[in-house]
Amino acid sequence: MAQHHEHQLETELCAHLAAHGWLHDTDNSGYDAVRALHTADVLAWLAETQPNELAKVSDHERLLDRIVKVLDAPLDAGGGTLNLLRKGFQTGSASFTMAQPRPETSANPETTRRYAANRVRVMRQVHYSPHSPRKSVDLLFLVNGLPVATVELKTDFTQTSSLAVEQYRTDRTPRDPATNKVEPLLQFARRALVHFAVSNSDAQMTTHLRGAQTTFLPFNAGDDGGAGNAPNPHGSPTSYLWERVWHRDSWLRILLSFMHLHAETRTHPITGETTRSESLLFPRYHQWEAVTQLVEAAREQGAGHRYLVQHSAGSGKSNSIAWLAHQLSTLHDAAGDKVFRSVLVVTDRNVLDTQLRETIKKIDPQAGAVVTVVGESSGLPKSQQLARALTGTAPIINPLAEGQCHCP
Repeated sequence: MAQHHEHQLETELCAHLAAHGWLHDTDNSGYDAVRALHTADVLAWLAETQPNELAKVSDHERLLDRIVKVLDAPLDAGGGTLNLLRKGFQTGSASFTMAQPRPETSANPETTRRYAANRVRVMRQVHYSPHSPRKSVDLLFLVNGLPVATVELKTDFTQTSSLAVEQYRTDRTPRDPATNKVEPLLQFARRALVHFAVSNSDAQMTTHLRGAQTTFLPFNAGDDGGAGNAPNPHGSPTSYLWERVWHRDSWLRILLSFMHLHAETRTHPITGETTRSESLLFPRYHQWEAVTQLVEAAREQGAGHRYLVQHSAGSGKSNSIAWLAHQLSTLHDAAGDKVFRSVLVVTDRNVLDTQLRETIKKIDPQAGAVVTVVGESSGLPKSQQLARALTGTAPIINPLAEGQCHCP
C-alpha cells in the first residue's frame, strides 16, 4: 500500500514538472551509470547550442570522458559539477559551455535562445550504481546531462521523511557497502549537488552524503511563523517544492546564482598543521524565499524603497546578504534598464564583510565584483575612496567600519 501511494506522489510530481518545461523520462534510457551522465542530453545540448565547436570533435566518447575527468578533478583545482556548469570545459581546440544562465534582458536573442535550450530533466527510479544494479533513487534531476539532485519520496499514509533520511544514511552511500567501490552519482560536489528527503508534509536536504554521519537540514516553508509546512487544501503541504523551488527558472537560478563551494583552511595553534574543509552551500528555503521576493520587488518597484528581513541567529544571514547583493547588482527592469548602478553593503562585523566578498567571488569570480572601502592606510581618505567607488563602475561596494581591518 505504501509503495502504491509513493508511486502516485511520484507520478503527480513528475507530471507537474513535465507540464512546466522539464523533460521527463519514464525509463532509464540515456543514463550512463558508470559516467553518471545522461550522455544523450550532453550531446544534444552541445549540438543545439555550440554546433561549430562540436564539429571540431570527431570522437564523442572521448569528449564524454573529458567531461568525466573535469567532474572528478579536485574541487580546489576547478573540478565538480558547479564548476562545469558555470565555466564549461575545453578539449583540444574546442571550448564548450555547459549551461546558460537566464539573461537579465532580451537584448541578445542568441543568449535568450540558449537559455531556452537548457535541458532540465527528471528521471524516475534510476538505477544509478555500476556495482549493485538493483539500487535506485526515486528521482534524479539533471541539467544538460549533468546530474544535480536526487530525491527520495515517502508518503504520510504509512511513512515519514525520516525514513528517506535513514535510507540515504544507510543505503545511499558514496561507496557501495558490499564492494567498497565508488558510486559516481553520490560523490560530494562531483555529480549530484543536493539530496532531498521528501514526504507529503515535510522536506529535508543535504549536500554531503557521509553514511551514518550525514546531516540533513529542514527545507520547509514554515507554518504561520512556526516550523513545518502549512496545510494545503489543494494537495500536499510540500507542493511548494515542485511548484516553486523546482520551477524551471527558479531551479536554474539556484544552481547558477546561489549554490557555491565554501572552503575553510585552519591551522592548529600548537602543531602548525593545516587542514582544509569543504562544504557545498545550498540556500535554505527561508534564504531563497527572502532573496527572491526582494529581487522581484526591486525589479517591479525600482529603487528607493525600504524592506526589512528578520533573520534569527545562525540562520545564514551573511549568505543571504551576499546572494541579494550579487543579484541586485545585475538586476534589470522590464524595460531592460539596470535598476541599480551600484549596491552598497554596510555591516558592523568583520566576519560579515569577509564572508560577503568570499561568497560573491565563488558565485561570480569576475575581478572587482566587490570594492572594499578601507581607512587611511590605503593612501586616500575613506570619503574619497567611497566617492570614487560610487561614481565609478563598481557593482558592489563594501565600506568597512572604522577600526576594521582590510581582509583580502
